[in-house]
Amino acid sequence: MNDTPPFTDADLRTEAARQHANLVDDPDFMGVGEGMEDAYVDSTLNADGEGKTWADLLPYEADRGEAYNAAQRKIHELIPGADLSQWAVDLGADGLEPAEAHLNLGADRPLARIHFAFAPDADEDTRIALVKGVGAAISQFLL
Repeated sequence: MNDTPPFTDADLRTEAARQHANLVDDPDFMGVGEGMEDAYVDSTLNADGEGKTWADLLPYEADRGEAYNAAQRKIHELIPGADLSQWAVDLGADGLEPAEAHLNLGADRPLARIHFAFAPDADEDTRIALVKGVGAAISQFLL
């Protein structure tokens, strides 16, 4: 009996990316609104991680939901964006976590953007050094 499956790890990743792309390509509009309701709005968070939810910030009673629905539509439109499904699947499969750190290349508008993902056990000093090092290396070529 052969214990080797008739597919590869790459096949699994490719299918996961295809499925991810399908989910992102046509997000559930009502699900976006429901997901927003109890989610904190990042710009309102204090040092304790507390803030206002979307429902707090844009209460239905204020305008019969017009502002909330406008934000929901904008969020819904942002979800498809660029297809990063394969990157997302590969990062997750490799156990990497996306970082907030990124580099923008270009003066007036981003010509390119580099995002970083790190192993969960990578310390902050290593992360910072890597981002700075990549930025310094790239800046030598752009001068």
